[in-house]
Amino acid sequence: MKINGQRRQLIGVISSNKMDKTVVVNVKRRFPHPMYKKFVNKTKKYYAHDPNGVCGIGDMVVIEESRPLSKLKRWRVKTIQEKAVN
Repeated sequence: MKINGQRRQLIGVISSNKMDKTVVVNVKRRFPHPMYKKFVNKTKKYYAHDPNGVCGIGDMVVIEESRPLSKLKRWRVKTIQEKAVN
């Protein structure tokens, strides 16, 4: 979805790169519970397109919304913010 010509971007950590040209990105968000006001952590998995296959497990990446590329892929890896130390 475009809002004022901009695509949504999310920051997450790569949890799997076993597929060809696809990575699984875990995006974590933290918000206060509506009633109890305690902070809750939620994670969601996104399948993202990595055309060059340069991403590794543990890398922190920025993913950007795109047109549907397959049944589950609707995101592209835009940049790698931080490489994992292995």
